[in-house]
Amino acid sequence: MSLSIELNQNITYNHPNTSFKLDGIFYDNIGLLSLSNQLKSAEESYKVSLGVFITKWVDSCSEIELQTSGSTGAPKTVLMSKQAMVNSAIATGDYFKLKPGNSALSCLPFEYIAAKMMFVRAYVLGLELDCINPSSKPLETLTKLYDFCAMVPLQVENSIDSLHHIKTLIVGGAKLSNDLKSKLIKLQTTVYETFGMTETVSHIAVKEICELPSLFEALPSVYFAIDARNCLTIHAPHIGSTPIQTNDVVKLSSNTTFEWLGRYDTIINSGGIKISPEQLEQKLERFIKERFFITSQQDNSLGEIIVIVIEGSKSNDTINFNNLDPIQRPKRVYYVNQFKETVSGKIKREETFNLVKPE
Repeated sequence: MSLSIELNQNITYNHPNTSFKLDGIFYDNIGLLSLSNQLKSAEESYKVSLGVFITKWVDSCSEIELQTSGSTGAPKTVLMSKQAMVNSAIATGDYFKLKPGNSALSCLPFEYIAAKMMFVRAYVLGLELDCINPSSKPLETLTKLYDFCAMVPLQVENSIDSLHHIKTLIVGGAKLSNDLKSKLIKLQTTVYETFGMTETVSHIAVKEICELPSLFEALPSVYFAIDARNCLTIHAPHIGSTPIQTNDVVKLSSNTTFEWLGRYDTIINSGGIKISPEQLEQKLERFIKERFFITSQQDNSLGEIIVIVIEGSKSNDTINFNNLDPIQRPKRVYYVNQFKETVSGKIKREETFNLVKPE
């Protein structure tokens, strides 16, 4: 039976669903508190992090501190209502038709929102959650089948041959490459790209990976608008009464669907022409096998010029940018041995570019 937000305002963080299991065992709040004390003494760091989160989840406070990833700025602490996390879990359950007794796998670090919400979804929806040590190859030794799982792109890339163990997979934390998308389309697993952030308590929109271009679709009770910059404004009353303003430039198709175009704070103004690095990266993906990103540096004539930063050693091969309009062609090519990145694999562009010695 589906849980709807409108009909279940009485569902709170105070008591777990009777079908909830953690690593095969049902726990009430007293049992969870006892378990958390054991986990905090474990040798494995992921168990310690899980134990710390459980302690905070079952305490008497109605709010909990969440840590942002710091991909677009300095990491910060956000104070979030536990009821908002419960409501987010219900919205996800509604959208993906998750039912009590469904199996779920947590393979992400519990320091961040994605793993925390896997626990909350299990607690609220009555899922049977298995927690394993986060790694770049989470399915390497698993044989069990799971109804639901969340991963970052690096984990997905390294698990292609084992994804048949997952019925529904959501992927977030970093951008999916076109090459990875083409691999996922061929699988029986249903894969969704997610859009969200810590402030929205994980994802608030998803889109299925399929052959035809698709739009991000809002979860139940969420709707969208745009500001004067064409940046997304999120209205999610089940999370909070105040709209959340983003710096994500989108093309709004309706108040519940949008196409993501890039970040407003990364737009490059070269000679008066505004260029989205993310859209330019998409055009270059099939021509460059290494990881790369587009950014800019100051120029006396144009104000800013486009440059490209590639992960790895400098190659003798010349990259051909003739498929781009002249104004979009990178004027400098830089190489960095290893990109700076968040725990989810999202590139920290500014920190990485600081490693470069611009010409």
